[in-house]
Amino acid sequence: MKAPQNELLYPSFMPHSVILNHMFQLPLPILEKLLRPVIVYLVLVVLLRIFGKRELAQLNPFDLVVLLSLSNTVQNAIIGDDNSVSGGVIGAIGLLGINWLVVRILFRSRRMTRALEGRSTVLIHNGQLDLKALHGESLTRDELLDVIHRNGFDHFEQVHRCELEPNGTFYVEGKEPSLADKRHTELMEIITGLKAEVAALRTRNEL
Repeated sequence: MKAPQNELLYPSFMPHSVILNHMFQLPLPILEKLLRPVIVYLVLVVLLRIFGKRELAQLNPFDLVVLLSLSNTVQNAIIGDDNSVSGGVIGAIGLLGINWLVVRILFRSRRMTRALEGRSTVLIHNGQLDLKALHGESLTRDELLDVIHRNGFDHFEQVHRCELEPNGTFYVEGKEPSLADKRHTELMEIITGLKAEVAALRTRNEL
């Protein structure tokens, strides 16, 4: 008969103090646990700023693989030789603290926001592709065409303006309303008409 798994990890004769010690004892200094996530956070911000906004846009499976692999790559740099609960909590506090600080700084300084996040890149203007901007963001025509398809447009000529925002999202404005916008407008008109009819019926019933 096999012993339960928890008994294999922690035999019944092991004192509770030893178990708690394994869970909460820090093999690394607290200051190091706080500095590790802060340094990794700042380095990642700089690297994403250097390598462009397309990594955040995740336009193809390779971009997604890079972001997923990136989290595993920096994991050891953040936690170090520490698997304790206390170490994880302290690391989380460090990450949340530096993120809160950066957000507060960006909120108060527009210049710092532009320096860290960059500016939006205009890719299409009045139906014309900006090939230099596409090259600068490492985007292909097919990738951009897929973006405008997802926004309800078939051709570049139908797009008045398309921008790649600093957070990796695309702003697409058509020369004319897209099919989705037209359907939304028609639906809102139908709803407005139904509301008017319901209000008229209530008025008649009250009379």
